[in-house]
Amino acid sequence: MKSKLCLVVALMLGVWQGAWACERPKVGGYDFVGCLSEGLAKVDKDGKQGFVDNTGKVVIPLQYDGAWNFSEGLAAVQKENKWGFVDKTGKVIIPLQYDGIESFSEGLAMVVKGYNNGFIDKTGNVVIPIQYNNAGTFREGLAWVSKDGKDGFIDKTGKAVVPLHYDYVKDFSEGLAVVAKDDKYGFVDKTGKVIITLQYDDIGNFNQGMAWVKKNNQYGFVDKTGKEIVPLQYDRAWNFREGLAWVKKDGKYGFFNNTGKMIATVRYDFVWNFSEGLAGVAMDGKWGFIDDTGKSVIALQYDFVSSFNEGLARVKKEGKWGFIDKTGKAVIPLQYDRAWNFSEGLAAVQKENKWGFVDNTGKLIIPLQYDEVGTKFLGGMVKVEKDLETLSIDKTGKIIK
Repeated sequence: MKSKLCLVVALMLGVWQGAWACERPKVGGYDFVGCLSEGLAKVDKDGKQGFVDNTGKVVIPLQYDGAWNFSEGLAAVQKENKWGFVDKTGKVIIPLQYDGIESFSEGLAMVVKGYNNGFIDKTGNVVIPIQYNNAGTFREGLAWVSKDGKDGFIDKTGKAVVPLHYDYVKDFSEGLAVVAKDDKYGFVDKTGKVIITLQYDDIGNFNQGMAWVKKNNQYGFVDKTGKEIVPLQYDRAWNFREGLAWVKKDGKYGFFNNTGKMIATVRYDFVWNFSEGLAGVAMDGKWGFIDDTGKSVIALQYDFVSSFNEGLARVKKEGKWGFIDKTGKAVIPLQYDRAWNFSEGLAAVQKENKWGFVDNTGKLIIPLQYDEVGTKFLGGMVKVEKDLETLSIDKTGKIIK
């Protein structure tokens, strides 16, 4: 049974990767259409990249070998192995002269020349010398930098506020940053003061006021003072979601809330993170849902469930898929051979090897006629395949040219 659950989990994690929805222009004819960012989307055709607006109109011609999304009014572009920045009219604001580049963040962008990194402002002035072996982007007013094998943090004047004497650092999160030295991890604040001593074998970023930590192969959680809120006695732990986090011990899972109270004892064979107030849990090959107090609100009866999304959860029983609401009512009967989660108000469903889309009442909005479909709508459109032809359709089923 465990092997079957592991297979299901692996498949679901594959589906989840890159599953974050975004708005895209409703336009066809390109090899790739990116997400709208600050009103423009990157498009790619025959190896060249440019930008279109939300109507699909070309604003910046497809002439670049590489490009990043717009950030803070500028986009990084590449031609002949050199990078620079353009504005939203396509005007080159910072000449294409760098060997590498990152998008602007908090008014500065990391640039690379040769083997060294530094930072420029939006006029192209080098405000932090190009002298570091590696560097990140600014987050919460600071950026990590590396020189001669040691890491630290600088502010926007280039001052090293966290000295470069650590072997490894992570970006600041909720005011604290992970630092490591001699294979031990802890946290520093923005002045460089060590808040949580370097004593752990591994550590996660702070999330909702808590961070998981590992010591002697045991996991638990600490708060921002370093107090152990959840004792280090578990085989695995993960980040908080909606104020709750799962832990694993001896192959079983349970949940803690962010006060350190265990709301679901370690007894489940597998769990999903909380989503929309409920979490999917599995025991003895059957899935159901618990609420944030650990109470079973939907009995363990399904062969598989997904997390709640847009108010509904995808469930499988006796080989058929449908959707339930948070009371456990089957609002879309379990009659389909396959199904994907809701996105932008529609869900893909399959019967007799043909795919279509239903709304959240179960009404068939786009008939079951396609051989393959994308897993979700993005920006009001989705890819579909029929008779070996790939098309893009909108949420009414209209083909987008």
